[in-house]
Amino acid sequence: PIACDHGAFEMKEYLIKELKEHGYIIKDMGTYSTDSVDYPDFIHPLAKAVNDGEYELGIIMCGSGNGAQITANKYLNVRAGLCWTVEQAQLIRMHNNANIISIPGRFVELQLAWDMLQAFLNTDFEGGRHITRVDKISKLL
Repeated sequence: PIACDHGAFEMKEYLIKELKEHGYIIKDMGTYSTDSVDYPDFIHPLAKAVNDGEYELGIIMCGSGNGAQITANKYLNVRAGLCWTVEQAQLIRMHNNANIISIPGRFVELQLAWDMLQAFLNTDFEGGRHITRVDKISKLL
């Protein structure tokens, strides 16, 4: 699934087009225009769906990527990572087993967003020493 607010609508549309051209089946969870909206209204349903196991991976965006990421990370089984580079997209999968990528719609170019998304979707979790660390993320104190 993919979701965004108005600050990343153009990016969402671009990424959906690229994903479809590369054979991915996409669930568009909004927003559906550049009209001003509140990002939690679109990020919560996506994060809940990933949290509940309905989807393995998700893509979220807002203007800075921060609000979307903060919202998604409220769910116990979600590990959303904010990315600005391809290397970060690889590392959040390899080391953090992230299941949602958050992209800053107003701060990265469309091609970089696509490159980061490809890295995120095509990088596996390394496991090993990272398993113990990842398991501690959702441990309540």
